[in-house]
Amino acid sequence: MTDQLWFDEFRLSSECELMKSRPIVYFCAEYALDDRLPLYAGGLGILAGDIIREAAEQKIPFIAVGLFYHEGYILKKSGRVNPASLNLTPVLDGQNNRLIVTLPIQDITVFVQAWSLEIGSVCVYLLDTDIEQNTEENRHITDQLYSSSKEIRFKQEIILGLGGLRILEALQISPIGYHLNEGHSALLALEIARHEMKKHKRTFAEELDNTKQHIFFTNHTLVPAGNDTFTADLVSTLLSGFAKELQVPVSDIIKLGLIAGSSIFSMALLALHMAGKINAVSRLHAQKAQEIWKEYPMVPITNGVHIKTWDKVQTKENIWEKHQENKRALLEYIHSQTGETWDEQTLLLGWARRIVGYKRPLALFDNLKQVKSLATSSNQPFKVVLSGVAHENDTEGVAILKQVHKIVTEELKGSVIYLSDYTLSVAKLLVSGCDIWLNTPVVGFEACGTSGMKAALNGVLPCSTQDGWVAEANLYQVGWLLQSETLSDDILSVLEQHILPLYYDRDPKNIPEKWVQMMENARDMTINQFNTTKMLRKYIEEFYLPVIHAHQAKLPHIKE
Repeated sequence: MTDQLWFDEFRLSSECELMKSRPIVYFCAEYALDDRLPLYAGGLGILAGDIIREAAEQKIPFIAVGLFYHEGYILKKSGRVNPASLNLTPVLDGQNNRLIVTLPIQDITVFVQAWSLEIGSVCVYLLDTDIEQNTEENRHITDQLYSSSKEIRFKQEIILGLGGLRILEALQISPIGYHLNEGHSALLALEIARHEMKKHKRTFAEELDNTKQHIFFTNHTLVPAGNDTFTADLVSTLLSGFAKELQVPVSDIIKLGLIAGSSIFSMALLALHMAGKINAVSRLHAQKAQEIWKEYPMVPITNGVHIKTWDKVQTKENIWEKHQENKRALLEYIHSQTGETWDEQTLLLGWARRIVGYKRPLALFDNLKQVKSLATSSNQPFKVVLSGVAHENDTEGVAILKQVHKIVTEELKGSVIYLSDYTLSVAKLLVSGCDIWLNTPVVGFEACGTSGMKAALNGVLPCSTQDGWVAEANLYQVGWLLQSETLSDDILSVLEQHILPLYYDRDPKNIPEKWVQMMENARDMTINQFNTTKMLRKYIEEFYLPVIHAHQAKLPHIKE
């Protein structure tokens, strides 16, 4: 059965009907929903946004919970944003007053409000502490996404996990399951346990075990920087008030996320410990994760992309002409940002994602002399566009950006440019307007990496190490694989011997026919294998349906 036909049938099922009154709630620290909403930093938010758009397109009842960041990601300089100006609706109680919940941070009561956004069948709730009942300090907890302060980061995760469930309770929403997208919301599991303890008069340990079947955890990264860790002392201090509510020693909470033999508390470890089902976001990621967390089996559910959001060519017919239109749009944007005027007939390479060391953004530039010689060739030249941001706390990423600046302004000026504003709309220009999409991570470090899927969807050919999703793709007549161990040499060799000759091999109409065939193959691959329709179906089948069926089995009027 095709994935779309499956959804057509699922919408008519008793299981989908049950989700209207007992929804699945998706928790994530960031969501890329709209450029005007400063709620995302990178791939995690893009993926969460795509899942929401897919659920809405399939008319699946779904609730998402996150935070509203008044200042957005740490490097965004757009100033403070007022949620009311962005068509977000304040969440009200039954008396039409602003709905406010409270929670303890240390020995202080913090007040939390929420904003809502409806996207088809999906309702998104965004929590916010900027209200007059809070102290000046606590009003600013939700200012910045991924704040540099560890204390603020952990406070945000308290707001997301504890406050998220308290908002749902106040709205009388009773979820059937909770999907934690990455470990930032792992404290939710403790709040679920507290809620159930009150209801069933069971112990904390009993409730932890009982709630597992309702909690699902998606792990996105094996890299330490991507998994939040905090000192046990900080966690103990900030959760002391909650531990009193829970009526358990705070040390019992700390144990659940403590890295063995250390005084470091890991949110990922807490999520792994608390979830009944766990998934990795590609097959290779699942293998690598199993090596690290041997006692936590992970289901591989490979990420996908929301086709309607990222598709800028619409059909394989006349794909070359449509691609050239997209390329012109990108080149016009490049000109407006950098002053560079590039010829649309020149091969354009793109590399765009978060700037971190393991993604190796400088892999192409190890041999600057050879790159310059190739790039400025009179008969087979190429240009390069780079984009992405580094967190200010990431010294390696900041150093890489300095090198990029030197390459762009000095060593390869005129052949390479850098776009600093890596937003949703810029990403759409890049993944549809480049000719080649470079993907250069050290193999085993990129959990999935969906930008290459978006590029391939638009006929942009992949040139990639065999990491993440690429490890399960067949790139024959689609793109080129690079050897991770000899990347810098290999990338220049593939470029010189294969990519450039193929791109410039034109018919009398100036169309590279063999290249165009590969563009069509790349598009087919993404549509058939790497889409959010397939991904969401797997989440429903693997995670959501078992807990729905267990619930239905207890209802006397439901017959199998």
